[in-house]
Amino acid sequence: MRQSHLFTKTRKEAPSDEVSKNAQLLIRAGYIHKEMAGVYTYLPLGLRVLKNIENAIREAMDSTGAQEVLMTALQDPAIWQDDNNRWDDAVVDNWFKTKLSNGTDLGLGFSHEEPLVRILKSHINSYKDLPLVVYQIQVKFRNELRSKSGIMRGREFMMKDLYSFHLDEDDFSQYYEKMAQVYLQLFSDIGLGDRTVRTKASGGSFSKFSDEFQTFSDAGEDTIYLCGKCNIAINDEIIAEQNSCPECGVGKDTLETKKSIEVGNIFPLKAKFTEAGGLKVSGDDSQSQQIMMGCYGIGVTRLMGTVVEVLSDENGIVWPEEIAPFHYHLVRIGDSEGVVKAADELYEKLQAQHDVLYDDRDARPGTKFADSDLIGIPWRIVISEKTMAEGKLELKNRASGEVEMVTEDSLLKP
Repeated sequence: MRQSHLFTKTRKEAPSDEVSKNAQLLIRAGYIHKEMAGVYTYLPLGLRVLKNIENAIREAMDSTGAQEVLMTALQDPAIWQDDNNRWDDAVVDNWFKTKLSNGTDLGLGFSHEEPLVRILKSHINSYKDLPLVVYQIQVKFRNELRSKSGIMRGREFMMKDLYSFHLDEDDFSQYYEKMAQVYLQLFSDIGLGDRTVRTKASGGSFSKFSDEFQTFSDAGEDTIYLCGKCNIAINDEIIAEQNSCPECGVGKDTLETKKSIEVGNIFPLKAKFTEAGGLKVSGDDSQSQQIMMGCYGIGVTRLMGTVVEVLSDENGIVWPEEIAPFHYHLVRIGDSEGVVKAADELYEKLQAQHDVLYDDRDARPGTKFADSDLIGIPWRIVISEKTMAEGKLELKNRASGEVEMVTEDSLLKP
């Protein structure tokens, strides 16, 4: 993409009412536009990153045999008014609710356990149909009381929610552990591996315990404790209950404390929703059999915001290559006929191999370099009269800051 064709522009300052670093940088760099508190539009650069994160998640989920669907955002109250009664605001207090013109109540989906259980009642009836894993990547709506963390806590946000269904506890446990490892590998693949830990947490109304995946960050809303003795992480809510490590009993005072951002979670739902929704199958003995269920969430937009929070520097965003909007940022310095021709030709060659943003704008070098650092593409290539005289190109790694002079042939080598 030619930067001169990109309708978004960089900004020196973020809106005065935006307090989170992730949103400040993403707005300044032209990735998102703030509509209102907790609600953001994803502009061309931001959408490219979001799609790259989605694709990384999709590849990881597909590797476990999961099948992708897309369920409705509009929700029928009737299926939420079962034994769990999650339509009740006293049970789930962050519903966005609306009405049809005839007065019928509707909800805007915040999660999809109940709707999926109803769908599956029409499609599975035998033990031979299990195990089954279904997921979606979809916009969710939650009426958050606080929306001061940019895209890490939105009222409208993108989420991956996956649900697994099993005949017995053993099969469920095996899949649950498999998914935990898939999550850790995914976070590693997108640059958060050395900062993200599996964390023992409360299961809330679902179960005694669940697992969260927490990324160390001073911008985090959570507090976790690291136990060096048994090498686990524990959410503050558990430590508050028993004042010690739940595994080895070491006291709270000996645990290391970290602020963190929850980037994913997995819950052992067991029969909580399948029983309430009447989802059963016929076993090999022709007897009706209850189904075990688990749910596994990742906040897609939250993950994007987390990467910005923990990997940015004083000059701007630093995208990992796996999710960056472009692989190269080609920056042309000078507008002589020779430089323009050489830069245009290099752009065409690079595009055949990689995604490239080409800064062909009529702007000062300082402006171009500052914008390049702010936008945060992993590799910057500079072509100018000076580099052409040397028969080289200047290649800079955004993360390390290292600069080297390379030939065009080495750059284009497969």
